[in-house]
Amino acid sequence: MTGRPRLAVIGAGPAGLAAGLAAAARGVPVTLVDAAPDAGGQFYRQAAAGLGVRRPWALHHQWRTWERLRDGLAAHIAAGRVNHLTGHHVWSVEGESGAFIVHALHGREQEESVAVRADAVLLATGGYEKVLPFPGWTLPGVVTAGGAQAMLKSGLVLPGRTVVVAGTGPLLMPVAVGLAAAGAEVAALVESADPRAFVRHARVLAAHPDKLAEGARYAAGLARHRVGVHVRHAVVEAHGTDRLEAVTVAALDTDGRVRDGSEWRVPCDSLAVGHGMLPHTDLAETLGCRLDGVNVAVDDEQRTDVPGVWAAGETTGIGGAALSLAEGRIAGLSIAARLDSRAPEPSSYAPVAKARAGLREFFAAVDSVCDPPARWAERVGDDTLVCRCEEVPASAIREAVDELGAGDVRTVKLLTRAGMGWCQGRMCGPAVAGLAGCPPTPSRRPFARPVPLGVLAREPGESP
Repeated sequence: MTGRPRLAVIGAGPAGLAAGLAAAARGVPVTLVDAAPDAGGQFYRQAAAGLGVRRPWALHHQWRTWERLRDGLAAHIAAGRVNHLTGHHVWSVEGESGAFIVHALHGREQEESVAVRADAVLLATGGYEKVLPFPGWTLPGVVTAGGAQAMLKSGLVLPGRTVVVAGTGPLLMPVAVGLAAAGAEVAALVESADPRAFVRHARVLAAHPDKLAEGARYAAGLARHRVGVHVRHAVVEAHGTDRLEAVTVAALDTDGRVRDGSEWRVPCDSLAVGHGMLPHTDLAETLGCRLDGVNVAVDDEQRTDVPGVWAAGETTGIGGAALSLAEGRIAGLSIAARLDSRAPEPSSYAPVAKARAGLREFFAAVDSVCDPPARWAERVGDDTLVCRCEEVPASAIREAVDELGAGDVRTVKLLTRAGMGWCQGRMCGPAVAGLAGCPPTPSRRPFARPVPLGVLAREPGESP
């Protein structure tokens, strides 16, 4: 295969694996670049080998799918069709004379620069959690819902002994069931959405009995572990001195406001909270790919509007592992055909495309129901930190808008430094936009992650 067009896949989660395996099976040399020590992404996150997990499947569902991906990857690596670079943190992708260079950091201190050259790039960079601020959310013991799940999967560690799971979205149920099954006391599952709103989407839901069955299994797990479920409720404050000691839960009215007199306190030492997911689009924005709202825009073949760049999985819209697998396979088939200067036969991925369309419709319905409460910003006190990196309180953001005339997120950032810290607004961006009453706007950062000056000063080496 020497001299054949090469594909660089960024991200080894479900989408990246599906795309890489599909392309490699059709003779395309693939370099799979991923920050984690093992393939699988967040969904198939594996426990450290030294922990000696005896039943790893107990922490996952769709385990057989993972086994097929894992074994397929191993076979392609052994055959020399896939080069899997683990522990490589991609910070930039640049185009060069019709080809691409993927720049990554490697090594224990992440100061070793590596460059991967390719003729096509697939962005399978996944998504990250959105957490909206509330009084006390910076206390030790408050973690994201996905963070609690990651602690359990990779380290077999519970975030606390008594946990409240709160926020909104389909991630909350598996997190609560997983923590309870591992021995935590889940004091409550607090969901701000109203499940009755799903009635409006009965046709879409009925077309996915597997998803309904999955939800029913989680509901049964909650009942088995005697987890109290409170819908149309929210955690409105976290309490504690040196660490979390309790949370206040309140009922919400149809406008998302707290119902008077509905508050009560739940003792706990950990709160796992999340308000949905957002796609990672930094690399796509740097390359100049068009966004559709907050998602990378793609066509029916998962191609972006930048020639030679494909995208699949959560970066094109949050939709879970099954949708990521479908998009990844379509992207891999398209890349293999396009690198041979021909269009892929529609029949080659028609069944997968049908599944993709159905899953996109399903998750669009879920997203419409599981939006955060419309009035959440009203519950954020002026002294609540919004940007944790730069320690910017809500009062500073409100002052920038009400008194200094800021009319967009960028101006708020310049006036307050909100979003200028280590995370570059990834954590606080949605909250800043919500408090300012401005739509979130993409920002084309030159780098997708912090890069040591020494790396920028020297010519990067090329991967083998």
